[in-house]
Amino acid sequence: MKTTSSHGLHSASLCTPYLLLVPLGLLAALLVLPSLGSSHARSEGLGVLCRGAGADADGYYTAAAKENMAAVAAADAPAQPELSLLVGVLTMPGRRERRDIVRMAYALQPPPAPAGVARVDVRFVFCGVSDPVDAALVAVEAARHGDILVLNCTENMNDGKTHEYLSAVPRLFAAAPYDYVMKTDDDTYLRVAALVEELRTKPRDDVYLGHGFAVGDDPMPFMHGMGYVVSWDVAAWVSTNQEILRHNDTHGPEDLLVGKWLNIGGKGKNRYNLKPRMYDLNWFMDNFQPDTIAVHMLKDNRRWAATFKYFNVTDGIIKPSSNLYHLP
Repeated sequence: MKTTSSHGLHSASLCTPYLLLVPLGLLAALLVLPSLGSSHARSEGLGVLCRGAGADADGYYTAAAKENMAAVAAADAPAQPELSLLVGVLTMPGRRERRDIVRMAYALQPPPAPAGVARVDVRFVFCGVSDPVDAALVAVEAARHGDILVLNCTENMNDGKTHEYLSAVPRLFAAAPYDYVMKTDDDTYLRVAALVEELRTKPRDDVYLGHGFAVGDDPMPFMHGMGYVVSWDVAAWVSTNQEILRHNDTHGPEDLLVGKWLNIGGKGKNRYNLKPRMYDLNWFMDNFQPDTIAVHMLKDNRRWAATFKYFNVTDGIIKPSSNLYHLP
């Protein structure tokens, strides 16, 4: 909070008599200036007479005063979060109803605690929108919500879209990098606060985190496509690694391919398997867990409704109306 010192108030009161002399000074100047001719004398002006507290003899702020002002400005500035996370939800243009559900799923969650601990941004990720109807509706959606990210690719699931996403992010957000980049799907319910709590204790580089699973005898787990996180440096490495494109290694199951790239490149050495807190919802929808980070396979509204009910998202919201208003 900004305060005014007694010294500053005293300086302001000393300045008042000088201000009363300004009209007389101007009159004197009109009489004296013609006789000065080419004189190099100059007025110090009111800025010197009424310099603020902490200013030196030349009217400039002293080093101590500048440090004090900088400290006050820093105290007033919002605190920087411990970490930042970009969540990219891979979806398709025609799934507008699904995106509305997912938006609500994020919007109704409590923010990570403590307040301000993390900055989390959610973006819905498309390839280029070619259908004119979809293009018009997505444009309206983007204008309304501001959360659409369109990539330079043809819409697909396992034909390079994830590679394009991870490659585009470091370029698109180069001016304000995130600590972590996440890829997830529009049939995944992500509990942001739980994920942030996990990330707070993790390194900020060379991270690969998600629901791990083994492939063959490889000791390094691959991360399931329901949702995985890489640190910013890993995404930047993917974006500049020409070997991936040279070997046409972007076609196939995207989660297996991401793990393959990182294994070959020796990246993502800090691997964290969050299984069983990230899992698929089963056929009977009875395997929810209270410490869930992400639950996957929410392919229809019935499954989303069961998820919201289990995590108390909708408790007590719908009530009978006590007042009904009718137009005459």
